[in-house]
Amino acid sequence: MNSNSVLFVGCGDLGIRTGLLLLEKGWQVAGLRRDPAQLPVGFAPYRGDYTRPGSLDFIADLRPTHVVASFNPAGRSLEGYQRGFTRAALNLRAALLGWRPQTLLTVSSTRVFAETDGGWVDESSPLASEDERALAIIAAEQALVGSADCVSAVRFGGIYGAIPGRLLEKVRRGELSPLKPERYSNRIHRDDCAGLLAHLLQLSASGTELAPVYIGVDDLPAPQAEVEAWLAQQLGVASDAQRSADTVAGGGSVDLRMSAGHKRCRNRQLHASGYRLRYPDYRAGYQAMLDAGA
Repeated sequence: MNSNSVLFVGCGDLGIRTGLLLLEKGWQVAGLRRDPAQLPVGFAPYRGDYTRPGSLDFIADLRPTHVVASFNPAGRSLEGYQRGFTRAALNLRAALLGWRPQTLLTVSSTRVFAETDGGWVDESSPLASEDERALAIIAAEQALVGSADCVSAVRFGGIYGAIPGRLLEKVRRGELSPLKPERYSNRIHRDDCAGLLAHLLQLSASGTELAPVYIGVDDLPAPQAEVEAWLAQQLGVASDAQRSADTVAGGGSVDLRMSAGHKRCRNRQLHASGYRLRYPDYRAGYQAMLDAGA
């Protein structure tokens, strides 16, 4: 591959969206996935499973100037996280011994931060030490440090934007989160995920040094109950749904997934990079989805 070329290892929705943006800028784009027939026209397709040793050895011959690693758990168990993240990263690192790209972006998660009590975090905040699944993601990030001239982790919050989307369907059913205890959530529209990744790759290609970590969230962390109440109002969901949520708040249990995500994330490096969010808060993003028929 020539100058301004990129390989997406784990080329799912985000890889496809980012790759399409780069194709418009004249980049050469390749994607690896188990079923490369799902890749759009213009992508060089590669079939493979990044959890299997040796499946990425073709990179040494392809010689992409940029690599984006977008791993997913191979299952919801701890072993699934270790295989889908840590082992996958080790396989990629081994493959990159034959070729050193200019830039490697690892698509990660804000789950890796230690904060779970609703406090603020930024790119330098402490990482988790007890969440074993988060530790598998952290190990994947760390395994790839030094594998390229520039390595950056892009830690995304909750990605939304697919239509109709799980949250919209949940609110339509009147299943709202309890008001108490308050649980903050962070999110980013998938168009901004792709936009940010493409922006960072183009910066790197132009010679700009990237930060080691970017937090990929919008500008407005918000209590989950607030987000759902706003959506309920936009959807005309009956008010008794909120009363149901109030009842749950009196005696229901806290969703462990929400507890693990209970933090407020700052996106300072995102803005410092010059990227401008298309959807700076949940209202803008979800309103666009509703206008599109979600």
